Amino acid sequence: MSSDCCNNSSYYMPMSTTKINENRQSLVFDAALLQFQTSIPSEFVWPDHEKPSPELPELVIPPIDLQGFLSGDHLVIAKTSHLVNEACMKHGFFLVVNHGIDSKLISKAHDYMDFFFGMQLSQKQKAQRKLGDHCGYASSFTGRFSSKLPWKETLSFRYCAEAKSSNIVEEYILNKMGEDFRQFGELYQEYCEAMSHLSLAIMELLGTSLGVGGEYFREFFEENDSIMRLNYYPPCQKPDLALGTGPHCDPTSLTILHQDQVGGLQVFVDEQWQFIRPNPEAFVVNIGDTFMALSNGIYKSCLHRAVVNNRKVRKSLAFFLCPKMDKIVTPPTTLIDAKHPRLYPDFTWHNLLEFTQKYYRADMQTLKAFSDWLPKQIK
Repeated sequence: MSSDCCNNSSYYMPMSTTKINENRQSLVFDAALLQFQTSIPSEFVWPDHEKPSPELPELVIPPIDLQGFLSGDHLVIAKTSHLVNEACMKHGFFLVVNHGIDSKLISKAHDYMDFFFGMQLSQKQKAQRKLGDHCGYASSFTGRFSSKLPWKETLSFRYCAEAKSSNIVEEYILNKMGEDFRQFGELYQEYCEAMSHLSLAIMELLGTSLGVGGEYFREFFEENDSIMRLNYYPPCQKPDLALGTGPHCDPTSLTILHQDQVGGLQVFVDEQWQFIRPNPEAFVVNIGDTFMALSNGIYKSCLHRAVVNNRKVRKSLAFFLCPKMDKIVTPPTTLIDAKHPRLYPDFTWHNLLEFTQKYYRADMQTLKAFSDWLPKQIK
């Protein structure tokens, strides 16, 4: 064990949990206690080859003018589509500007995060995430894993674009946290609706850039069953040993991320880690594993991570676009030919979500591991 770690039980509370047919003791990450210690528990220390580097180059990713793309100007559409195609074939990241999302809504969404994560742990645990579920409050991933734990807290909830689920976010928050959180629930319901509309416009752009037409993927995701996640990274006294989020590719279809002014997002491109500079006017968009399968591997789901610092809280708002649970994920036939043979089996988002929540810790090999696992379940 490193001398920078400690296992003093006063820093975290043991809990009895079950992890996939396995009983063991786990920790509860309580930043209010941990931040005053001089060291961090060994469970949060990452291996040397995965520890963050102090100096990294900046990944310059293209700012995509969404308003220009939607204007109908053929020259602008062609130029925008080319930029997106280039970025998604290489690494899967780009910025969206002139996106039409109210800046006051974004600002409130960040402010409400301070309110929730600033509460005592016992209050936040009213929305405690259950093992095997993807919604709720999580203090790190202590209930699932016992090593390489991320230095963060999250609150995740489901958003569904179907008409019958029009208040699903608000109802979830009220059910978990009570009437005092009605305004909180209404705010994130509104934010999710804005993200859903934005994601459909981005899907129109992706369909155009892949040559399958603007409506193809837009229609595929119209009744999306997505995930909203609030990420809260407290200051860490040993940021050179820990990670806020470990290296992984998102198993979802598309991630629309808004960072605050505290940098921390890093992407692995050209065999090295590079950072993405925060831009309050833009959303960072990246391709996830599900859309990589939908594009038959033409567009890449990129390895990325988040680092922490010892001075400031870092926050980010992540909307993970996902198809309806039972929608068959299969690429358009026009994306399959001799040059691009079929790479992945048909699957549903429900299958992949279950795999990542119960059987596999998402990393850069999630889609390959899932493709190997799936046929064994069907037999």
